[in-house]
Amino acid sequence: MAEYSIGVDLGGTNLRAAAVNRDGKMLDKIAISTNLGAGRDTVINDIVTAIRKLRRKMAGGSLVGVGIGVPGFILIEKGMIVGSHNMPGFDNFPVRDEISRLLGSPVILENDANAAAMGEKWMGAGRGVDDLILLTLGTGIGGGIISGGKVLHGSVGMAGELGHITIIPSGNVCGCGNHGCLEKHASATAIESMANLLALGENLSARDVYELAQGGNDNARRIFQSMGTALGLGLATLINIFNFPLYLLSGGVLPAWEFFAPPMMEQVRKRSFTFRNAETRIEPAILGNEAGLYGAACLPFQS
Repeated sequence: MAEYSIGVDLGGTNLRAAAVNRDGKMLDKIAISTNLGAGRDTVINDIVTAIRKLRRKMAGGSLVGVGIGVPGFILIEKGMIVGSHNMPGFDNFPVRDEISRLLGSPVILENDANAAAMGEKWMGAGRGVDDLILLTLGTGIGGGIISGGKVLHGSVGMAGELGHITIIPSGNVCGCGNHGCLEKHASATAIESMANLLALGENLSARDVYELAQGGNDNARRIFQSMGTALGLGLATLINIFNFPLYLLSGGVLPAWEFFAPPMMEQVRKRSFTFRNAETRIEPAILGNEAGLYGAACLPFQS
């Protein structure tokens, strides 16, 4: 059996791991629930156990390394998570080195949105494109920047926090301490908050709001117009800064593309001279929740 790597996608709800070969073929996959309530050591043990199971199944192959995508800010050189609200107990803990010690294999720790961006570049909508940006539209908004075929990390690993671009200076308060962040106006949570303000129903999810919009509800459609406008403001800024050829959107909000894309594109055309004068694509990502797995698995092949 040829060389392979193992990619891990650690989320607040699910823990998934996959063995992937150099051609990007997924050879095997494991998915379990993330048991955060049992504490950090249990979660780390679950990660190591999943990796060992895959390694046994790949007997005869050569493991290049392990890539792990996790939520939160990553200090790349130290292999540590800082400031992850979704991963209590992991702050300032040497996650990378501890898992590497337990496995006896090299481990790369990466932010989950960065891993997803790399996955789309390697095996998804960004194939053949070395410079792209991915925005993940979920509970919050994550971002990943691929430059020259590799993740752009910044000085310590905190580049690509695109959900915290200020788009409305006097806008909603964000958990990061800022006002008017993109994720407070264009995420699934923002959609749900707007639905609540407009009294569209009790505890509606973003999916519920989308279904109301499909049914012709004017207020639901206005919500997606507001969300698309906010997203367009953020994208126009990114296009003006980077002049990349491709910008991808992923996450649970994508089914509502028909409602938020027109106002989004209107803002991009209005506010970006670069967009109006260069070939620039804004498209849906295609790998869904597998993007992070592919991206994490790609990292050891690049090191």
